[in-house]
Amino acid sequence: MRQPEMTEADVCAFLEFVASIGVEIWLDGGWAVDAWLGGQTRPHADVDIVIESKDLTALVDALRESGYDDVTRDDTRAWNFVLGDRDGHEVDFHVIDPGPDGTGIYGPPPPEFIFPADSLTAVTDLCGRKVRAIPPHRLVEFHTGYEPDADDRADVLALCERFDIAVPPQYRLDM
Repeated sequence: MRQPEMTEADVCAFLEFVASIGVEIWLDGGWAVDAWLGGQTRPHADVDIVIESKDLTALVDALRESGYDDVTRDDTRAWNFVLGDRDGHEVDFHVIDPGPDGTGIYGPPPPEFIFPADSLTAVTDLCGRKVRAIPPHRLVEFHTGYEPDADDRADVLALCERFDIAVPPQYRLDM
């Protein structure tokens, strides 16, 4: 397997594949950022997706049939895992169950995280199609609470500038 990389063309092909099997997902992570920014702004090792547990088997089975297999990671869990192919395409799964109030419950009880309802309602454009994606203000929020790397910094600062979002303290250079 070569170094993982998901280019815009790769993500467009992946989105087409997902649509062809009738599964709905949300873009998360770096590709959600780039979807909101209008296209690829930096290299990506993978595409992060949020998917409801009811759709998980269909997408995993279809990807396995297409040559994807488990990518070994220390943090692999039933609700967060990566599949990759021999060409270096990786999909990072974040599996949720819908909450009664429109939230997304991530992980078994007690949940590891709850996606707020408004994080699962936004739509933007990528690859000439409408795609569901975690919205900018939630992407910024989800990038806090840990030590950011250079990609996190670039993503958060670009979203804050484009969407007039307050820069979180840990990303401010004047502190």
